[in-house]
Amino acid sequence: MDKKSLNLEEIKGILPHRDPFLFVNSVDELEVGKKCIARKTFGADEYFFKGHFPDYPVVPGVILVEALAQTGGIAVLSMPENKGKIAFFAKIDNAKFKKQIRPGDEVILTTEMNSIRSSSGIGHGIATLNGEIACECDIMFMFSK
Repeated sequence: MDKKSLNLEEIKGILPHRDPFLFVNSVDELEVGKKCIARKTFGADEYFFKGHFPDYPVVPGVILVEALAQTGGIAVLSMPENKGKIAFFAKIDNAKFKKQIRPGDEVILTTEMNSIRSSSGIGHGIATLNGEIACECDIMFMFSK
């Protein structure tokens, strides 16, 4: 049965990521194996803002892609047959960055799975800020053995 929402502790029960590299705060909607809609608020104290960029802090695009991958990871690692596995990047395609994410911004992360096999899968992620697309990409992953 799909769960509508997840808190941070429940997310940690699914994803192997931990601070400072866990980029999902909560899940609004989860369709196991199909789709996950999550949230991340980027606080002013995020480690990467010190260098990207000190006078004009912006969330790096690679962090947004990682957040979308983690969101997809919640969908696929919630499947009973994938419990305890790790999903690693295999490929990132068609990444587009359209809006800057700044300290204090809350991003809505939506990753929908297009296909899942026993050892890999492909999904499409969209990060939005205030209803506008900030980032989108296609993500391919491979499961750990």
